[in-house]
Amino acid sequence: MNENRFDVRPVSGALGAEVRGVPLDALTDSDFTAVRELLLEHLVLFFPDAAGLEPGAHKAFGRRFGELEVHPFLPKLPGHDELVVLDSEQGARADVWHTDVTFSPSPPIASVLQLVECPPSGGDTMWSNQYLAYEALSAPVRELLDGLTAVHVFKHPNGSFRSEAEHPVVRAHPETGRRSLYVNRMFTHRIPQLTPGESDALLRQLFEVSESPQRVCRYRWVPGAVAVWDNRVTQHYAVNDYTGRRVGRRVTVLGDKPVGEPPRWPHHDAGELSASTSR
Repeated sequence: MNENRFDVRPVSGALGAEVRGVPLDALTDSDFTAVRELLLEHLVLFFPDAAGLEPGAHKAFGRRFGELEVHPFLPKLPGHDELVVLDSEQGARADVWHTDVTFSPSPPIASVLQLVECPPSGGDTMWSNQYLAYEALSAPVRELLDGLTAVHVFKHPNGSFRSEAEHPVVRAHPETGRRSLYVNRMFTHRIPQLTPGESDALLRQLFEVSESPQRVCRYRWVPGAVAVWDNRVTQHYAVNDYTGRRVGRRVTVLGDKPVGEPPRWPHHDAGELSASTSR
């Protein structure tokens, strides 16, 4: 099988494609090569006819992209430590734009999510294209950003887990070489080369650019559908507009270290940085 046999239908002008005719539970090497190429092109792929995908096959498909994460605290499917269960009745409503786990020194490469239970209406997910976000900026702003880093922080509300990492504001994709914006509203706290006021103002602007509707696709789930996204160049947002239950199962592929231009300036004030990231 090759890519030409797949039924590929873009879902927006910015990113995303629905793909049919792909046996996720029985991929040949050439099948997977074609899927990976489609992912690099479209950034997020949707497989609406994957309802029969069993947990073992779900994990096996994820492993095609790399080693799978065992999440430190999210609930798991019994007997499958790599499969996180995202249940709206247990608080799994990620209705803030974000890129997964950017607070890690090596954020995930990709995620594979299957919606096993959908509400009768609503509960869509949106993704945004961070190549286009970077390319929408003026040349002087891009030049500034290429010399900056950002601090990403997560603290579990009960105090059981905290992680912090510093990454380039602009990262180069390791496979395509294209540059993308790499900050997000959920986890990015500070640009340490700037004063706190400058950092806050610039991040507000970058969040708006990264979330702009013309760089977004929106997907209406059906039960059993699968999405796989390139976490290095997208953000996503689970629309919290529904009643009823929404349950997904997700595997996450362990990551690589984001690479960009080296910072051109030192941290503005290490003391202020420490205080701001302790929030």
